[in-house]
Amino acid sequence: MVINLSEQNSLVSQWVSELRDVQVQADRLRFRRNLERVGEAAALRISEQLTYVDKEIQTPLGTSVCSVLQEQPVLATVLRAGLPLHQGLLNYFDKADNAFISAYRKHNRDGSFEISLEYVSCPELEGRVIIIADAMLATGSSLVKTIQYLREEGHPSEIHIVTAIACTVGIEYVKRSEPHVKIWCGDIDEELTAKGYIVPGLGDAGDLAFGTKVQM
Repeated sequence: MVINLSEQNSLVSQWVSELRDVQVQADRLRFRRNLERVGEAAALRISEQLTYVDKEIQTPLGTSVCSVLQEQPVLATVLRAGLPLHQGLLNYFDKADNAFISAYRKHNRDGSFEISLEYVSCPELEGRVIIIADAMLATGSSLVKTIQYLREEGHPSEIHIVTAIACTVGIEYVKRSEPHVKIWCGDIDEELTAKGYIVPGLGDAGDLAFGTKVQM
């Protein structure tokens, strides 16, 4: 299942437009906050699909039977660009366990690249709902490799992916490799360059959020 959060008019469309805008991008704080907002919007939508149980709550004047989450999800993020999205998810799933994965493109002299995963920190994953935050879903290679890595730590009951901008090429690659994964996108673009960048996209989300880096 793939959900484009901008398919229907909402504030998500406004936030995505600001993420794309080269003039607005100059404000790093605003860029990070807009990524966070997309994460919050996705969290609310995902929460509608989770399992709830009735719980009797004591109020100052009596009792009330309320629906509460049966179990908190695990929030995973692909460092570093996924951190603001992760914070948006964490703002809503504020009792969730968390996982962190360092996945990055290791560039070669000929312009090609490979996905390098060097660090994973996660809680128990067996039978849990996992929500993975990654700012950009371009080729899909890093996300597929991340999911494979996480499966070595346990077998989750559900996997959701939250991304600000996704490319159809990457979506199809993830769906072929992980057909049961649910993908939540701030918006979807059709074009991917030979170097694996989304067009029109928004540029390098990690650099825009946290500053430029030395290519590894």
